[in-house]
Amino acid sequence: GLLTYGIPNMKLDKETVQRRVDLMEAEGISFVTGAEVDAAAISETVEGFDATVLAIGSTVPNNLPIPGRDLDGIVYAMEFLTRNQKALFANPPALLTTEVTPEVGLTSKYGGGFISAKGKHVVVIGGGDTGTDCIGTSLRHGCKSLINFELFPAPPDEQDKRGEASGNPWPLWPRIMRVDYGHEEASHRFGADPRTYSVLSKEFVSDGAGRVRAVKTVQVEVGPDGRFAEVEGSEREHPADLVILAMGFRHPEQEIVRALRLETDQRSNAKASTSDYKTSAPGVFAAGDCRRGQSLVVS
Repeated sequence: GLLTYGIPNMKLDKETVQRRVDLMEAEGISFVTGAEVDAAAISETVEGFDATVLAIGSTVPNNLPIPGRDLDGIVYAMEFLTRNQKALFANPPALLTTEVTPEVGLTSKYGGGFISAKGKHVVVIGGGDTGTDCIGTSLRHGCKSLINFELFPAPPDEQDKRGEASGNPWPLWPRIMRVDYGHEEASHRFGADPRTYSVLSKEFVSDGAGRVRAVKTVQVEVGPDGRFAEVEGSEREHPADLVILAMGFRHPEQEIVRALRLETDQRSNAKASTSDYKTSAPGVFAAGDCRRGQSLVVS
């Protein structure tokens, strides 16, 4: 799942994942791969077992519906990362190289093809772990330039003794400026941290042939009412051959949820108690992000 296809090799070696899978298989668990679990399949599964646990994650991504969104070259982060990993699995020798070419992955069973950042101006919209993984992967492809937009202001470099400066007093997790592996690598490659804060994307600009060539942005600031306000005269146009949307996820895919007629919460997650994880359907349980909403993979 996500541990294998969504997290790059430089962050999580796949031998580590396989070792755990092997242990579980030795304990008697059967893994059925390459199976599309649609509405019909899940109904049959529920009828054939005493208990069914849904651990399908929160995989519907947040979109950015601004002018030009339908242009080619604008992709979701998980789409970019998954195709990259499947390309590496399809061509094992590429695992030993630092460069991925467009030809890698042509033998993959994944029909979507490979998304290459080689020689491109890459814009990653959104921060967090997923955004960092997109930065690190683009660097390994050999991107021409790289910039990372974040809507919120830059956090403070350090937290004061009471935590008041960063707005999250102890014992809350301090929201301070942190440097992850992708930021450090990008700084080494291009001479500066790729992150740009307080940036609102306004429009994707076409090259006239159906592909994205730039992103129009404007700086924003947080007003007294807590709302974002655009800064006059701060409009910019950034070159972009590849735009990666890494803005988090909304909720689990709804086909299985609807097929089982599960009760959901206000965010369309499968509703289940944290005491027994039972859903509204008899014999069906929900765990992980499909119940609580998106979270870190380490959770």
